[in-house]
Amino acid sequence: QVQLVESGGGSVQAGGSLRLSCAASGRTFSRHSMGWFRQAPGKEREFIASISWSGVTTAFADSVKGRFTISRDNAKNTVYLEMNSLKPEDTAVYYCAASALGTVTIEYWGQGTQVTVSS
Repeated sequence: QVQLVESGGGSVQAGGSLRLSCAASGRTFSRHSMGWFRQAPGKEREFIASISWSGVTTAFADSVKGRFTISRDNAKNTVYLEMNSLKPEDTAVYYCAASALGTVTIEYWGQGTQVTVSS
């Protein structure tokens, strides 16, 4: 069982930056692929970024490529999402997610953290 707690959300003006953190419980963090998703009001939850268990492989949605960076610190059981050049359309609740062990299938979700970008 993995429990995920996000932090670092808030309000920022367009062009600004935020760093989200996701702290995971349990001893198997380093064996889970991790990801970030977001959901804006009235829209479906969408994939933003993912990182492999080793941190070597990352992937990003086209909408954030070049602006967002994902990283992880397995010693701290934490995954990060660095968000730069934020746009009003980045406004959403951001969720951290973990895969089932040995797979890339999402099994665990955090409670979400709000990010609001004003123009």
